[in-house]
Amino acid sequence: MPWKAQDTMSLKQEFVALATKDGANRRELCRRFGISPQTGYKWLQRHGAEGDAGLAERSRRPLSSPGASPASIEEPVLALRRQHPAWGGRKISRRLRDLGLVQVAPSTVTSILHRHGLITLEASQAAAHWQRFEREEPNALWQADFKGHFDIPQGRCSPLTILDDHSRFNVALQACGQTDTHTVQAQMRRAFERYGLPAQINFDNGAPWGAPRSPGQLTELGVWLVKLGIRVSHSRPHHPQTNGKDERFHRTLKAEVLNGRTFDSFERVQTALDHWRGVYNHERPHEALQMAVPASRYRHSPRRFPAGMPQPQYAPHDEIRQVGWFGELRFRGNSYKLSSALHGQAVAVRARDGQDGVFDVYFAHHHCLEIDLRQPAVD
Repeated sequence: MPWKAQDTMSLKQEFVALATKDGANRRELCRRFGISPQTGYKWLQRHGAEGDAGLAERSRRPLSSPGASPASIEEPVLALRRQHPAWGGRKISRRLRDLGLVQVAPSTVTSILHRHGLITLEASQAAAHWQRFEREEPNALWQADFKGHFDIPQGRCSPLTILDDHSRFNVALQACGQTDTHTVQAQMRRAFERYGLPAQINFDNGAPWGAPRSPGQLTELGVWLVKLGIRVSHSRPHHPQTNGKDERFHRTLKAEVLNGRTFDSFERVQTALDHWRGVYNHERPHEALQMAVPASRYRHSPRRFPAGMPQPQYAPHDEIRQVGWFGELRFRGNSYKLSSALHGQAVAVRARDGQDGVFDVYFAHHHCLEIDLRQPAVD
């Protein structure tokens, strides 16, 4: 995967963060990031000696001078606020501490911002507390969706976002002109090649994630994910908060990147997204993580993206059927509707223990349908 100049620094930071996790396979990470082991170990050595500054180009001037006199408290607070206008007292306080610039209490930062007229009602609302149940490990669950579209001269731009539930680490942030299966699959493949496969991905019920006219049926994208061994789930209809962390991520993205800005091309949008993604994952303290940054809690998945597409494996006692046109399944003289996306795929019909005449239909690990021969079949 080629590296783009605008996000090289954040990708270096991601590599170092993942490679320094306990048990990390560093050579495997080098392969996923498209770099040589020599380059990877050079970055790790420089980062160990100099921190993030060691990842910068050698010609870049240092951001600070150890011999310089300490700045006033207000100066670094206001400078950081200018860089991140949506950040409040807690985030600025923690980030200044992480940078080693100044120790200042969140309440003091808030007072400085108030004194300079930099806290508005909108900013206070954007910082409202938001907390959800989270998975215990990285890559146990990802949440994916499109941020609402906005217009640029080339057409509609819809940012695709993928977020790890446990760490809030942003796995993918891509400016897309289309929201179809091909576009999503290409971006997910890039994420899988770099970070590995998650156990589960949750979506809302709209296309291309779900089938709005036939809730619960697999789409073409869902079939691909299930074949990869990923569990596919969907938010409850009309309850977008089920994907709450990604929804919250969209609010932050809007407040810190999109509000009040216009872009003249997809390239300009992507440049802004790449820069902010590095800030979000590696610099921006997250209140739900006790002011840690998402990268500190994320590690890559040990499940590699396969070279070839796996085929479903079934138990010896399963009855195997091939799904026909329009997603039709024939079983014991009856016809059942599965999903048009499953046409030509093999599914398993499995007798349910202790319930004569009741069967479950599976595509790989995914439960598609219950068949109860004690009830009349419904076409």
